[in-house]
Amino acid sequence: MALRADFDKIELHLVRVLHTVITERSVSRAALKLGLTQPAVSAHLRRLRELTGDALLVRSGNGMAPTPSALDLLEPAATVLREAERLFGARQRSRSFDPQTATWSFRVAASDYLDPLFLPQLVAHIKHEAPLVQLDLVPLTAEFDVRRALASGEVDLVVGNWLEPPEELHLGRLLTDEVVCLVNQDHPAVRSARGWTVERYLDCEHVAPTPLHTGREALGVIDAYLDAQGLHRRVTVRSAHFGQIPQMVAASLLVLTTGRQFCQRYVHHLPVRIVRCPVAFPPMSYYQLWHDRTHPSAAHRWFREQVRDVARALVPQ
Repeated sequence: MALRADFDKIELHLVRVLHTVITERSVSRAALKLGLTQPAVSAHLRRLRELTGDALLVRSGNGMAPTPSALDLLEPAATVLREAERLFGARQRSRSFDPQTATWSFRVAASDYLDPLFLPQLVAHIKHEAPLVQLDLVPLTAEFDVRRALASGEVDLVVGNWLEPPEELHLGRLLTDEVVCLVNQDHPAVRSARGWTVERYLDCEHVAPTPLHTGREALGVIDAYLDAQGLHRRVTVRSAHFGQIPQMVAASLLVLTTGRQFCQRYVHHLPVRIVRCPVAFPPMSYYQLWHDRTHPSAAHRWFREQVRDVARALVPQ
């Protein structure tokens, strides 16, 4: 019971005084750092000596030196202060965020469908604006459960395209893009644009990304739209490596149907061409999704704004 009574006398402020006095090795310097008077710090030091049974600071030449016991207490005191910040500092963190000094870690799940430069430019931008921030980039796969990952904190943000994004999540539109076809420069669609009909389009050999979703959207946004129209194309290649599909198109008669923004990056580097799609697809929309868990956070709000700005800067004005 006596031990419990001693613990009940310890306040968080007292732990902060303990840590500051030991690290500063001076009552006067500790008082300045804590914004207290020297008599107040001296009074706290007396209480700490009673609680620990140790002198903590002793005279050494013209100054003060911590005792061995005081040095042993330094790391536990720092741990208590760090954990208290985690426990009680969330409200303050949610109100303010300084990117130049922040050490946050942001986890983003994203496909590379939007633009092959999107993620590299996002990383470069974030490291310039917030040099101490850590970024963890997670690929979207067919097994990735967007709802669960955001709700559990496995990721903070998901970037991708959906016909119908989950309604319970917060959504920020990044951009919309025209759906086009990327083909080899010698493809019949290039040589005879007038003969590029819906029927011939559907009968071509198509390459498509491995679906990233379950349910109806397991078809992917292109095939889900075709299915809703009662149409079906001949997909002969599916690839989980979307960034490599343009090279596949360049060396074959495969047709890739996706957003113009993605295709545009390859027309000057590969023997490929962009052609109109005979099917009147609606514009392809890209979003960022997040959960209520991070919605009020100033840090996450800042990060979402950076993602939005980088995505929109990809589109030529």
